[in-house]
Amino acid sequence: MESKANMANMTIVLKGPKYAGNVGSVARCAQNMGVDRIVVVDGREMPVEEMKQTATHFAGDLVDRIVYVNDMQEVLNDFEYIVGATSRLGSARGPVVSPREMAESLIDLSQNNRVALLFGPEDTGLSNEDLRICHGLVAIPTSERFKSINLSHAVMILCYEIFTTQRGDLQAFTPRLASAAEIEGMYGQIKALLQKIGFLNPQNPEYWMLHIRRFFSRTRLFSRDVKIIRGICRQLDWRLDQK
Repeated sequence: MESKANMANMTIVLKGPKYAGNVGSVARCAQNMGVDRIVVVDGREMPVEEMKQTATHFAGDLVDRIVYVNDMQEVLNDFEYIVGATSRLGSARGPVVSPREMAESLIDLSQNNRVALLFGPEDTGLSNEDLRICHGLVAIPTSERFKSINLSHAVMILCYEIFTTQRGDLQAFTPRLASAAEIEGMYGQIKALLQKIGFLNPQNPEYWMLHIRRFFSRTRLFSRDVKIIRGICRQLDWRLDQK
């Protein structure tokens, strides 16, 4: 029996979109591919009629249901897995996968976990800080002659790959992973402990924390895993205070 990703567990998160028409087009793409939730972060509430012009009446109800929030970390806390879309590559951004590889990895994961597909502003994309909180990064291959992709096109490409990719060997079901809030809490505790023992360079503590984030992102952390790691950190911190 062939298995596909659970589109009901997908949410498109747009950080600081600049044009209402683009958001409307994103809504239309989402509706085409079975995604029924869009969150706009750090952006003004867009003119509804302008969005509906590009969304068409087929996606008008999705435009009406767009959620607007100011704090990206707050909205991402509810997700177990966050995929960041980026076009700029480099060591500071970490390893990226293709849309097809990303889609294949989400087949099992999306069955019981909420997934956020995170996109940045049209002109600048996601910052390094934004990408640090992502569990996976995806880049869309383009011609060297013209790399820029419209926001709605990028959304459609990723959602299309997720919607159409299927596999006949569904693994044993993946239980719910630790939420972004749990994982960020763990990283905060690890950072505080490493600063306490002098492991992190006080001038640039995030440099080594980035490598630690990458280390843990190679595996899927469940809530129980995070609780064990945080428990170890608490015990080490207590022992340090005793000395």
